[in-house]
Amino acid sequence: MPDPGAFAALVETVGGFHVTDRRLLRAQRAIERELAAGTPAPGTVTAYLAAVRAYFSGFARDAQAQLASVDRELEGLYQRQYNLAAERGVAEQRIAVVQGVLAKLEELSAQ
Repeated sequence: MPDPGAFAALVETVGGFHVTDRRLLRAQRAIERELAAGTPAPGTVTAYLAAVRAYFSGFARDAQAQLASVDRELEGLYQRQYNLAAERGVAEQRIAVVQGVLAKLEELSAQ
């Protein structure tokens, strides 16, 4: 049996989720009944932990895949931002050079 306090906290946390999986629902009800009656049987604890692991492992995989997808999108966005900043710098340099030429032209025209 895992640490009773930590185990009870896990059961409470899992119980707070809206679960539709029948296996986990059965395991949740069984473990809650046994906890309310005292110490749950080792077999019930093992079955419960397996049901929780099976149910939440899928969510963990989905969340990791979503995170990887967002990271790829952010990487592309950062690359585009870097490229645009470099392009902006080139445009600013062109403006400075062109304005310098125009200013010289004005000086010469005023003489």
